[in-house]
Amino acid sequence: MMNSDSHQQQKSMRFGNLAHWDESDLPAPPPFSVRNLFSTIGPGAILLTGSIGGGEWLIGPTITVKYGMDILWIATVAIVLQLLFNLEAIRYTLYTGEPILVGIMRLRPGSKFWASGYIFATIAQLGVPALAAACASVLFASFAGRMAGDGDTTILHYLTYTVILITVGILLSGKTIERMLEYFSWIMISFIFSFLTLVNVLFVPFEHWMKTLTGFFQFGSLPADVDLLLLATFAATAGSGGIGNLVITNWYRDKGFGMGAKVGSITSAFSHSEMKLSPVGKVFPINKENLQNWKSWWKYVSADQVWLWGMGCLVGMFLNVNLATAVIPENTNMDHMAAGAFQARYMADQLWSGFWILALLNGFWVLMSTHLSNTDVLIRTVTDIVWVASPHLRERRKMSVSRLYYSFLAIATVWGLFAVHWGHAITLFKILGAIAGPVLAIAAIQILILNTKLLPLELRPPIWRRCALVVCALCYGCLSAALLWNLFL
Repeated sequence: MMNSDSHQQQKSMRFGNLAHWDESDLPAPPPFSVRNLFSTIGPGAILLTGSIGGGEWLIGPTITVKYGMDILWIATVAIVLQLLFNLEAIRYTLYTGEPILVGIMRLRPGSKFWASGYIFATIAQLGVPALAAACASVLFASFAGRMAGDGDTTILHYLTYTVILITVGILLSGKTIERMLEYFSWIMISFIFSFLTLVNVLFVPFEHWMKTLTGFFQFGSLPADVDLLLLATFAATAGSGGIGNLVITNWYRDKGFGMGAKVGSITSAFSHSEMKLSPVGKVFPINKENLQNWKSWWKYVSADQVWLWGMGCLVGMFLNVNLATAVIPENTNMDHMAAGAFQARYMADQLWSGFWILALLNGFWVLMSTHLSNTDVLIRTVTDIVWVASPHLRERRKMSVSRLYYSFLAIATVWGLFAVHWGHAITLFKILGAIAGPVLAIAAIQILILNTKLLPLELRPPIWRRCALVVCALCYGCLSAALLWNLFL
């Protein structure tokens, strides 16, 4: 138990010029059961759909076909480190109801500094619609019956515009944006994993399965001529890639996990009710009942992150890589191929001509789901940061967090229509990977500080989890430093 003096000292903290927390009891979660499990979890599904299109469908096959499956151990380490990163970020949100980025804004040198830094990082990482461009290549191949070439740039741009606008339409629907994303995510996950599992079981030899599986445990093996930018992208997107790992806590808040139920959420444009979103969170007093509720919430968090997101990332990577390396010749350089469509071409050539359409359909759902998730991550991050950092904006007569969200969505949509001209999908996606590493390295240390300084002793992470955050910071920090050295020196 915390004594009253330390509790009062904690309440009086005003890091980053943000107000201290009010107190309220921790709501009890539904009784733990299989039925309640599937109705309660869900943020992990949104995060998984944001992971599977980039790391698993695009970068995983690209790097393993080029360098061999011994490089898959990078995915194992990345997913485990990002899983622990996610859990520690969620720990803060369960206690305070604040997304982890709001917590980071409480750190010195202050909220304005970190707000500006993370808005810049978010726009730099996700401001270019790489996955929308990949979706366009899949749609083109579906209608044209061939992969896009250099002469198809204009139609690819128009298809990318279409994907971007469809995404806007989806984000306008539902009662809350989190609930709508969750609904679409479950549908997409069911289709994608069913298709990949069936094709792998029917067409990939068992010996190849074992070769792929072994690659996930060949720790330390790296080719001498590896493309560091591609490697950094793989290490980031094998999980969720930086900003996505942080925004999982925003979805937990909007879902009402822990103290998130006390602070409100971002509603959709056509919702009949506006749930007021508090700019700061609430915490609960440490007593027997609240600690019991805390343990119950952690059962749902563990199921959502470990079994849904973590295992989903590993299985998704395995199925995609296993299939790609079985049908695509070794050492094929796919950096400049029509991303999302090359799997379909090789499956149709090597397995069955009907896979041209089926694989393209699966590829579209994979890439569209990731683009949808990434778009929400971009807008949600900027919205939440600005909402918290600007009291003057909150005090405007007709301003609400939902209106702010859709204002930024409109700006991002217009920007995306120009940014798609910057390159093909893999090139655009490498931008995401280059930014994600530094974000993970810096945020891991910030989460460690928050969870060891602001949380009560009873809720702080054990030593081994603190060490995991340090390892995460070191791994992604060293990889980012090596990338910068390679690019500029």
